[in-house]
Amino acid sequence: MSAVGLALGDRGLGLCLAIYVAGVVWGLLVIDAKPAAKIGLAMLWPLGPIAFAVTLTLLLGASLIAFPAFGIAVLILSGVVWLFVV
Repeated sequence: MSAVGLALGDRGLGLCLAIYVAGVVWGLLVIDAKPAAKIGLAMLWPLGPIAFAVTLTLLLGASLIAFPAFGIAVLILSGVVWLFVV
């Protein structure tokens, strides 16, 4: 189960899916493009959240190297969380 599923439960997942589908339908109705472009947009729609997650992960990784104090803080916090959670 995903983090959203754990936080919101099954009803929350249904709500998230409904909001997502509503966004897809709204985008297809409002976009000013040819039908082929509309279909392409509908096919590529799920890549947006994936690209967002990848971008944040890369930025976090780069910040650990670019800002050593932040990297050390994250390392210490990770160790503390591991000690008490695992």
